[in-house]
Amino acid sequence: QERHSVVCGDGFPKARLMFIGEGPGEEEDKQGIAFVGRAGQLLSNMIKAMGFDRNSNTPENAVFIANIVKCRPPGNRNPSEQEAAACLPFLQRQIELVKPQVIVLLGAVALHFLLNKTGISKCRGTWLDYQGIPVMPTFHPAYLLRFESQKTMFISEKRKVWNDLQQVMARMKLPSSAK
Repeated sequence: QERHSVVCGDGFPKARLMFIGEGPGEEEDKQGIAFVGRAGQLLSNMIKAMGFDRNSNTPENAVFIANIVKCRPPGNRNPSEQEAAACLPFLQRQIELVKPQVIVLLGAVALHFLLNKTGISKCRGTWLDYQGIPVMPTFHPAYLLRFESQKTMFISEKRKVWNDLQQVMARMKLPSSAK
């Protein structure tokens, strides 16, 4: 009821790589685009470092970004079970249409609602599966931003995410011309 926008997703609809977060934040709700706030800027930098381009229209180096829920939960809280259940069929259809080669789950909420697993700290960096698609869970960019003022911790946690993303790149065998 408090949302301004329904945020369906962002990116190329036939991308080989798909990122899934939990839900739109304040900036995403205002702009109607997934991952455009501070966490989105960090995600965009990670995507670029991987050799992909968030604005590309070619499947080889494009990405598609979606969320578990399509509307910002009140107070920016985690989505409820009911909210996620209402949006999951839409996300499942997005995955079916995009047909990504790999999915990266961003954070505990995405891990819980898409794969019914808990414990992002123990699951991150480990390959999982969603209907035959390899899935790499990793920390959400917003989690990393919590440590920005603690340089050592920020670097340590960011390195874990980069290690996870390197596994994704190796699995996808990105052509050297796109790196």
